[in-house]
Parts: sequence; C-alpha cells; structure tokens
Amino acid sequence: MQDNRSVLVPPERLAGWVQRFGDRNGAFSAEQPAGAPGVLILRAANGCTAEITTPLAAFGQHQTAGESVSCEPRRAVKELIRQASVPVTVGLLLIRRGGYGVGLARKGTLIASKNGTRYVQSRTAAGGWSQQRFARRRANQADALVETAAERAAALFAERAPDCLQPGGDAKLFSECVAHVKLAPYRVLPRLPLLPVPDPRQNVLRQAAADARALRISLTGIPAG
Repeated sequence: MQDNRSVLVPPERLAGWVQRFGDRNGAFSAEQPAGAPGVLILRAANGCTAEITTPLAAFGQHQTAGESVSCEPRRAVKELIRQASVPVTVGLLLIRRGGYGVGLARKGTLIASKNGTRYVQSRTAAGGWSQQRFARRRANQADALVETAAERAAALFAERAPDCLQPGGDAKLFSECVAHVKLAPYRVLPRLPLLPVPDPRQNVLRQAAADARALRISLTGIPAG
C-alpha cells in the first residue's frame, strides 16, 4: 500500500532531504514544469514522486509557456535553495475563531508581531437561543475579531511594508480581514499558500515566520514499510 504526504523543509535542510529521498527510493530524475517558477519534480525508480515548490521563487520572475524540462538534480536543488533564501519581508496574517496573530518576518525570523484572543462561538447553538439570535451574535463576534486583526495588521505593516503576505488559519476569516479598508494597500501583494495553524499565539507566529520561507514538498507513491 502506498502513502501520500506533505512536508515543509527549510532551505538550509533541502540538500540533506533530497539525499535521504535518494537513499530511500533509489535513483531519481528531475524536471522543471513549464510556467511554474520555483517548482522541481523528482521521480524515483520505485515510483515515488516529490514535487518541491518554493513559494518565494515567483517574485520578479515571469512564467513562460512550453514543455517540462529535464535537469541535473543537484544543480536544480541548488537553484531552489537560492530562490528560497531571497531576503523578502513577509507580512504574517493568521486568524482563527480563537484569535489572531499578525507580524513581520525576514529570513525566517519574526521581527515584529502582535497577537490577541477573541471569542467566536461555534456553529452549534446551545440552550434555548433561537437560531437567528445565535447567528447574529456569532456574526458580531467574528466581525469584531476581523476588525481588530485588520487594525493591528495595518498598524504593523505601516511601520515596514511587507513584500508579500503569509495567510494562516481560517481561509474565510483571512479573506474578510484582508478585504478590510485599512488593509487596502496590501491586497495586491503576492500571497503565499495558506498555513494550517492552531490559535495564533506567539510561538505559532514564530513558527509561521520560519515556515513562510520553507519549501513545500508533496510526496506521492511512497512505498509501504
């Protein structure tokens, strides 16, 4: 039985990760898909495939049409590491029903941050409340959370404008937050893939700062055992 999984790997550990991929799965080839800067696909002899994506690689690059190109693995991995190490300022905007966390990160380090808690009830009404009353209260709580997160993010980003945004947590709440009028100047920024995070306390913000520059690796066809 085969398995699939996804992992985040910091750029400084990618070379070692690729070496272990070869040790586990045998000889492998490498190819770069057309029109996808910062993506490398490794195909091992046993059928295991690793698609490595560098979210930061798209900055300043233009997508080109054409066919996938085979490449020398070591050289291609070196280029991915270079792209993932681009020194950009990332605006962190993490939000869940339990609270929010906003910050600025550079080279994987959190350089400024603000986080707080806001209670938003679950979707299941309790006691004898009518469904309409429950829904209104929940909506008001969510609006207050979004308002606070947007205000904190706008204040932080005004001090040092980010080059891109790192969303995290609840995708819907993030969309509502970035649509806030105070975040209008930052809506056009490139966005990294959404990070699944727990309630964004300070330690979660620090991890998100590190993960923002990590390479995303999707593994398919992992042999059992």
